[in-house]
Formats: sequence, C-alpha cells, structure tokens
Amino acid sequence: MAVYTEVTDGDLDRFLEQYDVGRALSCKGIAEGVENSNFLVTTDTGPLILTLYEKRVARGDLPFFLGLMDHLASRDIPCPTPIRGRDGESLRELAGRPAALIAFLPGMWPRRITAHHCDRLGTALAHLHDAGRDFAMTRRNTLGLADWRPLFAQCADHADRVHPGLAEELDTALRDLEARFPDTLPTGVIHADLFPDNVFFLRDEISGLIDFYFACTDFLTYDLAVCVNAWCFESRGEFNLTKARRLMSGYRAARDLSPAEMAALPVLAQGAAIRFLLTRLYDWVNTPEGALVRPKDPLEYLHKLRFHRSVEDPRAYGLE
Repeated sequence: MAVYTEVTDGDLDRFLEQYDVGRALSCKGIAEGVENSNFLVTTDTGPLILTLYEKRVARGDLPFFLGLMDHLASRDIPCPTPIRGRDGESLRELAGRPAALIAFLPGMWPRRITAHHCDRLGTALAHLHDAGRDFAMTRRNTLGLADWRPLFAQCADHADRVHPGLAEELDTALRDLEARFPDTLPTGVIHADLFPDNVFFLRDEISGLIDFYFACTDFLTYDLAVCVNAWCFESRGEFNLTKARRLMSGYRAARDLSPAEMAALPVLAQGAAIRFLLTRLYDWVNTPEGALVRPKDPLEYLHKLRFHRSVEDPRAYGLE
C-alpha cells in the first residue's frame, strides 16, 4: 500500500478533534498511488480521505493544490474538496507531515478501459482546462522538460541494471526532446497525472477527478499527451487508435486544438512518456526499505516512448 508514514490511533483522534466530522470509526491505508500516504477514514459523519504529504510534495506548493481543488469544485468540476477545521484552515500537521482531510467522492476507477471511458475523459479534461482559466495562482511544472535531465542523472548509473542499454537510449531521447520541445503553445492549469486510478466513474459517467498533487501551469496539450500514454495502450503494450480517437474527439467537443497543438502532439507524448519512465525508474531504484508501496515498472513507459518516437504524423493519434 502507498503508506510511508503510519498514524497512531491517538494522533488520529487528536487530529480529528480539530474538525466537525465526528470520531474515527476506522482508518485504512489506500493501496493506489506512490507519492503520499493516504488513508480512508470513516467517522460518525461518513467516509473521508486523509492525506499525509511526503517528501516529493513541497510544503510551499500545498496552498496551490488545495486552492485549485476548491476553485475547480466551485466551477462544477467533480473533484474532492479540502475540509476546513474549526479554525478555518484546511492544511495542518500530523505525524510530522503536512496533512489535510479531503472530502470523499463516490465511484470506482475503471479496471478495464473502454473507448467510452476515453471519450468521457477527453471531455472532462477540456472542462477542467476551461474551469482553470481564471484560477489566480500559478505553479511551475517541477517535472517538466528542464527537470528530466537532472532526474535522469540521479538514476542513470542504475538504468542498465533495469534494462540493458537503457541509459544510452534515455540519453538519446532526452537530447532529441531538448532540441524539439515546443515553447509557444497555449498554457493554463493542468492536472499532469490523470491516470485511470485518478478518475472515478459511476454508471459510465465520470463522478470524480482526484489527486491534484502534480497539478501545475503548463501546455494544455501536454495534459492530453499524458492521457494518451495512460489510457490508450493495451496491457501488452499495443497502441489502441480507437481509444485515442475517442479521447481526442471528446476533448475537442469542448475545446478545439490549434494546428500548432496538433502538430506538437507526438513530441509532447514523447515528453510525457519519458517523464513517467524517469520517475518510475527513480522510484524503482530508490524505494525506501519497509515502505508499504509497490513501485511501478518503468519499462512499461520505455515501450510507449519507443512508439511515440516512431510517430511522424499527429493523425497517428486519431486527429483529423
């Protein structure tokens, strides 16, 4: 489970006393996710999510994340909202970590992704981008182009032990991206991590978008490229054009793409693939001993990166 920091019963009781949510009836670690420690806490008033923010999440970024969720929820985006304590604050400390109590959203993430899921996701993503236009705060993408080379340097010496020749292949891909990555596309608030386990469905419709702790200000189309990587490949690595086409059409039904955005999609998809490959590689070789966490396989994203590097025409992603 993604639990790096344990919470004692006494600490939890004292934490909840600062809110009007009743007493804890149960507390269970949540398996999904690898960044923070998450718990499903059931109280007298119902289920809630307790998040303890671990080292990769900077304390200074938390007002942006929590403020963004409040803002999007006020614009009818189905996302969890931070719960404020009796003092009006939503951010406090628990077990030596910054912590927040978050409203619980119903639904389940899709274990078997269909083209319909991709269509609904595309529309929801476009609505999120539209709703974020008047959000006053900004945050640099700390896992963007400028950060990939330093991240690679931290795990390059271990790369070939994960897969022979991986270090050289990643170095070549990074040099290509550094030379070709765009710099003038439309920007705004993006989720930057909208994987299937961050999207809840009820009766085939989206009921919640969660886990905004990589959200930032970046190219809107980069967010779409992240979703192409996360939603449009099958379990054995095959790219599913039908899913990609439905993702694109769902998005463009709410926000159309400029010619420059469409042309940039192949290189943005490469960038998204290498970003997740590098963070997975880092976690693979640096998972702390004793952490109840399952590091994800970085080689899944090596196969995706190779596919995107073979693409020359954005029509390969279902764009017309």
